[in-house]
Amino acid sequence: MRINLPTWLTLFRVMLLPVMVVVFYWQFPGHNITAAIVFLLAAITDWLDGYLARRMNLTSAFGAFLDPVADKLMVAVTLFLLVESHRGGWPGILMAVTAAIIVGREISVSALREWMAEIGMRATVKVAFIGKLKTVMQMVALVVLIVQHEKNAEALRLYHIGEALLVIAGILTIWSGVYYLRAAWPSLRGDHPLPASRGENE
Repeated sequence: MRINLPTWLTLFRVMLLPVMVVVFYWQFPGHNITAAIVFLLAAITDWLDGYLARRMNLTSAFGAFLDPVADKLMVAVTLFLLVESHRGGWPGILMAVTAAIIVGREISVSALREWMAEIGMRATVKVAFIGKLKTVMQMVALVVLIVQHEKNAEALRLYHIGEALLVIAGILTIWSGVYYLRAAWPSLRGDHPLPASRGENE
């Protein structure tokens, strides 16, 4: 199997995750800003690999599989880091609930898309504008929270902005999840026949 440039960028994004985790916890001066830069670099490769794949017609089955996996890993790992550093009190509960909503939605929509692909209705749950808006809001919120995760007194206001943006991203996450569910509902309700390999013992 030959790996093309967009797929190398996706693999690079996956390899940045352990780097971000180490930098996030390694208490050197400016480690939070460095961790945010690593996250931003990963986010940029997310846009760049898709752009290059379309512009240069460099699509591949492996790349199509790996790209959404890398995206979800990047968001989930970052949320886990922030929840772990944000324990205690209502702010910690809010962070944990918002993270659970975002990760739960990603798992659910991924399963939904896999199901729809198996019955030949994959285009029904294609990415919508609300999903893209959710992603942008989520990325901005995570960058702010990574930079300010130590919650220094002088930066507390910016940290609260990051919290608010993440809550908004969580609301958009629910909204987009409902949008995809509504689009797929006729198939889930049984209006389309199941493939012969599905529906038995599941």
